Amino acid sequence: MAGCRRGGFPDVPADYREYAYVSNGASNTVSVLDLVNLRQDRTLRVGDNPTGMAANPRRNEVYVVNTKSGTVSVLDTVSIRVTAVIPVHRDPYFISVDSAGRRAYVANSGSNNVSVLDLDSRREITVAGTGEQPGLAQISPDSRSLVVTNQRSGSVSVFAVGAGDTPPQRTLQLRAAFPGCPGATDVVILPDSSKAFVACSGGHQVMAIGLAAAPDSWAARQDPSLTTDHILALLDVGAMPVHLALKPDGGEIFVSNFGSDSISEISTWTNEVGGTYTIGSKPVRGIVSRDNSVLWVSNFGADLVSLYSIDDGKVVGSVHTGSAPDALAFSADEHLLLAADAHSGDVAVIRTQGRFGAALFTMLPAGSSPNDIVLKSFLVKQ
Repeated sequence: MAGCRRGGFPDVPADYREYAYVSNGASNTVSVLDLVNLRQDRTLRVGDNPTGMAANPRRNEVYVVNTKSGTVSVLDTVSIRVTAVIPVHRDPYFISVDSAGRRAYVANSGSNNVSVLDLDSRREITVAGTGEQPGLAQISPDSRSLVVTNQRSGSVSVFAVGAGDTPPQRTLQLRAAFPGCPGATDVVILPDSSKAFVACSGGHQVMAIGLAAAPDSWAARQDPSLTTDHILALLDVGAMPVHLALKPDGGEIFVSNFGSDSISEISTWTNEVGGTYTIGSKPVRGIVSRDNSVLWVSNFGADLVSLYSIDDGKVVGSVHTGSAPDALAFSADEHLLLAADAHSGDVAVIRTQGRFGAALFTMLPAGSSPNDIVLKSFLVKQ
């Protein structure tokens, strides 16, 4: 399907470009979707079984983790081509990039370690051991802490991260390790870098961790105990929590409970569960609108995306997608929501605002078994 033009959507400058990148795990490709003209632009060959991706916040690049190849592909989003391939270790799945856009972190689940990548030199500069089968390595917004979830060992590792001029061998120093989180998977870190929340998907809990404050910070001066990492709470949610969606203001987290067809709402201020609510069959991902008002949830088992009004505390609508919607991403202006359909190999393009509310606008082709979506927008230099 060629797609549709953005009739009735906000105008964009003639030199504006916006693309969505979709990793297709069974096709060994990345689909590039043009969100200005709403069509497929091209398909890029990457490594074997591409899974997680991340966009650089400072430069026009996207990074693709190739799980079976043990590599990371670097995509230039202006020329739309692969410009480098960085070797890592066995079975990487996800990648996170620091706020300066200079370093990336990759958990290698088959090697029980995490790679630190220098994005300027396009190489791995150090590696650090973790627990068994690390799934995700998330860097904090202040770039001081790296939180790694170890799925097989049911634990969480927290590393201190060195500054940009730190010798490579001292880039990561293990600061703390916490057991008691079976099937540790997803993690979110608050905007002020004070807390991390980890989904324990092998059970029915979320682990809340207080991250060590800088010794010279106001918080540390008021309470010296805050200079160490510590468990704040183990929060009971639904069965098999697999994904955490953080409100942009950092005040609440919404947990997708895959095993109980529900979402749980967590207050990050009090570290308490406000409630657990039925949402749809096998919820797998969530994303919150920029104005903190609406949670969108992909229901893997129902072929639809649900809309949950945060202010009203209830489901207010749903939109049908392709088969088995999974990864979600907003367009830059949030007039579109993209849902990657894992079984049908396409992307549902949902119009979030319209005369009759949210509705499916079009379907765009992807490859086989799409895993993740990231977006990048920029102005073309004349």
